[in-house]
Amino acid sequence: MTSQNELNFEGVERLPLRAFTEKAYLEYSMYVILDRALPNVGDGLKPVQRRIVYAMSELGLAAASKHKKSARTVGDVIGKFHPHGDSACYEALVLMAQPFSYRYPIVDGQGNFGSPDDPKSFAAMRYTESKLSRYAEVLLSEVGDGTVDWVPNFDGTLEEPALLPARLPNVLLNGATGIAVGMATDIPPHNLREVAAACVLLLEEPKASLADLLQHVQGPDFPTGAEIISSREDLAKIYATGNGTFRARARYESEDGEIVVTELPYQVSGARVLEQIAAQMRAKKLPMIEDLRDESDHEHPTRLVITPRSNRVDVEQVMAHLFATTDLERSYRVNMNVIARDGRPRVMGLKALLEEWLAFRTDTVTRRLAYRLEKVEARLHILDGLLVAFLNLDEVIRIVRYEDEPKVALMQRFELSEAQAEAILETKLRHLAKLEEMKIRGEQAKLAEERDDLRRTLASKARLKRLVRDEIVADAEKYGDARRSRLVERAAAQAIAETELVVSEPVTVMLSRSGWVRAAKGHDIDPRTLSYKTGDEFRTAARGRSTQLAVFLDSTGRAYSLPAHTLPSARGQGEPLSGRLDPPDGATFPGVLIGEPEDRWVLASGAGYGFVVRLGELHGRNRAGKAILKVPDGSSVLEPVPLPEAEDALLAAVNTDGRLLAFPVGELPELPRGKGNKIFGIASKKAASGEEALVAIAAVAPGQTLRVRSGGRHMSLTYRDLAGYRGERGQRGAVLPRGWRKVEGLEVEGG
Repeated sequence: MTSQNELNFEGVERLPLRAFTEKAYLEYSMYVILDRALPNVGDGLKPVQRRIVYAMSELGLAAASKHKKSARTVGDVIGKFHPHGDSACYEALVLMAQPFSYRYPIVDGQGNFGSPDDPKSFAAMRYTESKLSRYAEVLLSEVGDGTVDWVPNFDGTLEEPALLPARLPNVLLNGATGIAVGMATDIPPHNLREVAAACVLLLEEPKASLADLLQHVQGPDFPTGAEIISSREDLAKIYATGNGTFRARARYESEDGEIVVTELPYQVSGARVLEQIAAQMRAKKLPMIEDLRDESDHEHPTRLVITPRSNRVDVEQVMAHLFATTDLERSYRVNMNVIARDGRPRVMGLKALLEEWLAFRTDTVTRRLAYRLEKVEARLHILDGLLVAFLNLDEVIRIVRYEDEPKVALMQRFELSEAQAEAILETKLRHLAKLEEMKIRGEQAKLAEERDDLRRTLASKARLKRLVRDEIVADAEKYGDARRSRLVERAAAQAIAETELVVSEPVTVMLSRSGWVRAAKGHDIDPRTLSYKTGDEFRTAARGRSTQLAVFLDSTGRAYSLPAHTLPSARGQGEPLSGRLDPPDGATFPGVLIGEPEDRWVLASGAGYGFVVRLGELHGRNRAGKAILKVPDGSSVLEPVPLPEAEDALLAAVNTDGRLLAFPVGELPELPRGKGNKIFGIASKKAASGEEALVAIAAVAPGQTLRVRSGGRHMSLTYRDLAGYRGERGQRGAVLPRGWRKVEGLEVEGG
């Protein structure tokens, strides 16, 4: 049996596809995690950022120098250290230069480097110029002091630093975002002085608790300001685990009756916010706002002006609604996933992260001191040799003049090392003056003192810790600034209910026989005069207000609710209810109801059964509606009727035989749903076969008139006239006059 990796006769290695793909994907994922997407805890940079910063320092683009074309920098980066796309490299450079993206920009850009509204609107690299900012010194000042490991670049012709010797925890100061394979990182920016103070506390008291550290690190600090509204407890949980979410909110002020937004949450576009508000205004969901405009300029980077419709508008309520419905308030994810000192990605809490960085910083300072000590000792060694030469100058001159191999002779004569002898031979004549000996002794004394101090520091953990502390304090004083994002604990914003945003005005909801619906402003419109689609006609209408729910009852007894203000205008022919609801197949809509939830209506079936129901019982959000009226087999649903408030109102019911019954409404029970009680005496067999059915019902109060429609004619019956048709619920009533027995419907007028 051959081995898995055996070479064939052509010298080609053979692998099972599963083993090859697993190995290839694992290598790719580790590359993305370690060399592309995640920052290192030491300098807080991803490889492309580190290479940009180092390449700029090699080009001499320090903060004190002149700007150079960004294309020059990008060319150096991709040509020497980062063989990837120039556009991606330039975008990484731009990000480090944007003051609204980085809390402490590392690059100082000149030209169009984008705007908060559109961070990717920056000009091409051939137009912009850049150099390193003053803050970049924090990352670069110790590169040449033996503090970093050097690794070959991609083609082995140059060397680049594996890490930059950051003097401050840049990973927290500027934060980081990145998506790797199977993991991601989201670290928000923080305030330099606060983080430095926490580092100092941890150096002085290694056993300090997270609560102690949070006395200094109050929370994230965004370059754009705004307010962080999450509670201290929520922030403490994030810093304990390195995972979680928090919320930030825009800041606003009131000026001359107008609302002025002055600070936006991190990475929120002012133009996008205005679009979101304008969309709500177009949808008539913000009737209390009259106008909005963008007055942002160089002096005021963020100034969004919102004009209320009047001075009676509740500004806090309006802003709470905008916070809940636009990007003026945003939630931010935190996932403090970094590459630790051991080269492995790890999610760390605040204390673990600071401890890891302090260990890195202590190691960096130790390497710097050891490197300096080595240099000092080497120089002292050379000075010892030079001093020997000055004390024996004539002999040295003789050896140099007459010996064939002066270096060897000097080494033998004065017991010098090769380096000392080489230094003596390279000494220029001008340095043989008498004063030179004094300079050497002075330099020796100074270096000896520095050597002793370096040795004491390296030998003492306390002295080393004090040095690290003092340097952090000095850098915090030099580069730190005040907090920009205020921490104000607030409850999450609540949007104003849609009904509160709608102007309350009278509306008439009209339903056609084919189930098309529309609504008109006012109650004085005659639905029968409107135009309808070919083959369609008016069926029923109900009058209410725009802030109320319109309820539609279908032929199976199910009720559906739609906000009245969302219904199409009566200027057109409306739209079919089946497009907004999910009724059973073949169902029609015989009735529409609208009013207050406590209003009472009568629902009835053609079988002669019905009940009184509160309108609120019919309200629901389900597109499929809710079952309310149980309709017997072979029967139909009658048009529902509203009940007047009068206690002595009568319910009039008429059947297909022209028999009219009137009885007190109080005799009909109030139910939430069901078949109801008998209204009119119809035999079950006749109702099931369709021989007899209830045609219509109506509720008549004193002072009102009942109109009976038959054959295009109307007969009016006053409340008193109904005395001739009075009876008890469930009876069959009295027969209408000859010629009015084929009733089409009942209507109520007056009152």
